[in-house]
This record gives sequence, structure tokens and C-alpha cells, in this order.
Amino acid sequence: MTNLKMGIIGVGAQGGAYVKFITEGKVKNTELGAICDTDPAKKQWAQENYPEVPFFDNYIEMLESGTVDAIVTCVPHYLHPEMGIAALQRDIHALLEKPAGVYTKQVKELNEFAQTKPNVAFGIMFNQRTNPLYQTLKKLIDDGEIGDIRRTNWMITTWWRPQGYYDQSEWRATWKGEGGGVLVNQAPHQLDLLQWIAGMPTKVYSNVKYGYQRNIAVEDEVTVMMEYANGATGVFVTCTHDIVGTDRFEILGDKGKIVVDDSKKITIKRLTKPEREMSDTMSMADVMNIFMGGSTDDIFSEEVIEFESVWGAQHIAVFENFAAHIVEGAPLLAPGSDGIHGVALANAIHLSSWLNKEIELPIDEDLYLSELNKKIAAEQ
Repeated sequence: MTNLKMGIIGVGAQGGAYVKFITEGKVKNTELGAICDTDPAKKQWAQENYPEVPFFDNYIEMLESGTVDAIVTCVPHYLHPEMGIAALQRDIHALLEKPAGVYTKQVKELNEFAQTKPNVAFGIMFNQRTNPLYQTLKKLIDDGEIGDIRRTNWMITTWWRPQGYYDQSEWRATWKGEGGGVLVNQAPHQLDLLQWIAGMPTKVYSNVKYGYQRNIAVEDEVTVMMEYANGATGVFVTCTHDIVGTDRFEILGDKGKIVVDDSKKITIKRLTKPEREMSDTMSMADVMNIFMGGSTDDIFSEEVIEFESVWGAQHIAVFENFAAHIVEGAPLLAPGSDGIHGVALANAIHLSSWLNKEIELPIDEDLYLSELNKKIAAEQ
């Protein structure tokens, strides 16, 4: 195989961007094999702009047409597992947009089927995993630069969306059409990064607001408390109504602290000794000297690393890695099977809010689906 022939299912804002990335030659080892969308207006758009590219209004027909080697799904979240399985069944490589699905039960079915197709590539568009900043952060944590994690705090409120965003499609911001709000639409990137870097929590307790500052049925404000297996704690905050927004991720370890600001800068403070050793050996005179403005050189050293971020580069990197995996055998940066972790975390956050209690992971999948179906029924 010289070039991977990619079929794009759904050409809204995201799918349309992918069409441009590929046709403008920005994605190595990849060419546009076909376009698929159920909207007649998108067919006209495709015929006017890409007349040489086959167009389908039925994704099964596209999968069986012989025009594509792989697909990427840019469709409502509930459809990702269904389309992923349909592609893999036909030995078509599948790259799914995030999230992998709405609830873990459907994602587990997808993952289990993918295991029966080990020679067919299965990936997910976790583009932030290709971000050099978060790759650096993961390596710092994995290498034990700040020791054992004691606490994680992430406030990510840069997802501002006006009412018009929600009003543009009937399926958007509904339980039946989208399966949730900020947790399943915008924040899956951070939920994935959180567990990818710090590990999955074992318990969550959440305060979630539904239709808090927007006329929607689903969540637009989320505050979560978490606990990890080693006793470490965490806080995760996100919303879609903060127009000035904050993006700050802190990880405290027993040997230091890392702070990420605006997904562009990492500040590492490495303790000269583990915190417990300092606690056991420092005198109150030493402590007062620090509190009174004395030098902290004997306490920690500081390193700052800054990164540039170019819009689209990370999505392109996922495509290129996916193609390289198929063409050259390169390892996947974002295996599709990893998609279940962020979905599980989002499900636990929702369930904690719905039942007003702490939820342990893994969650009761049947209970979650039952409660979700109650939300869907209430919308009708």
C-alpha cells in the first residue's frame, strides 16, 4: 500500500477540515478516497469542490464500494461504535472521533469486536496525545520526576459556547442525540489526558449543573472530586459559559509539583528532598525563614518549558500516525481501545450527579444505561 485511501463520514465543521487537510497534501501517506454524508447540501458542496472524489449518502455503501481503505467518523457520538464495528467487519481500518461512544457498554462491544480483527487498525482522534507539551508531561510523570502523585487539579473552562452553538442542530446538547454536554463533547480530550498521564481514579463525587447558563437539557457546568488507588485526590472543573476561561493543570507529587498553564507552558518545581523528609527534619526556624521571604533554593529548583501550538497540527499528527501504523507498522499513539477510559470517567461523573452519591469505578453499566434512558425519555 502506497497511500491510505481515507473515507470521511460526516463533513460538518470537523469533517470538512479533515477533507481540506488531506486534499491539500498535509497528511503524509494519505489521500481522500470518498466522502459520505446524509445531507443533500453536503453532496452538492462535495460535487462542486471535489468532483473527482466519490460521494455516498450511505456509509455502508461507501464501506463496500472498494474506494476506501480506512474511515474517520465525524458523526453524533452514539454512532461511533456502530460505524467502527461496521468498518472493522469489512476489514476497513477505523479511526473514530472522540468520544468512542456515549456509554461504556457500547464501547466495550466495539473494543471486544476490534480484538477479533488484530490486523485491522483501530484508532481514536485523541489529538492532544500528539501535543509535545502533554507528551513531555506524561514522560515527566512516568519517569518519576515529582515522585508519587498526591493530588491532581485541572480547571479547564476555555470551552465557551454561545446559545447559537447549541441551537444549530436538533441533536446537539440532548440526551438522545448527543448523550451529554461538555463531558461528551468538549472535555473528552482532558478526561483522556487526565487518565493517560495520572491514571484512572477509583472513586468520583460530582456536582453537575444541567442547563445552568444555557437553554439545554445536558450539562454545562461540572465540578468533580476524585480519589486514586494510592489515596491521592483530584479535582476536575469544566464548563461552557466562561467566556474568558482558565486552563490550568496541576500535579502535586511527594518530590515536587508540575503546573501546566494554557496548554502552552510547563513549570516544574523539583524538591531537593522528598516532602516527608523535609517535614521530619526541618526546624521551625527554617520554616519561618521561608515564610518571611527567605531563599527557597534549599527547598526546590524551578524549570520552565514553553511550547507553541498550531491549530490543526495535532489532528494531522493523529492521521499521519494512523497511516504510518498501517503502512509502516508504527505503534499507535491513540489506540481505539483506549477510548473507553474517558467514557467510563464521564459516565461515573454523570451517575454520581444523578444519584447524588460517590461512585466507584468501574461503574455499574446497566444502572448507568437505565438512568440515561430515563433522561432520554424525559426529553420526549
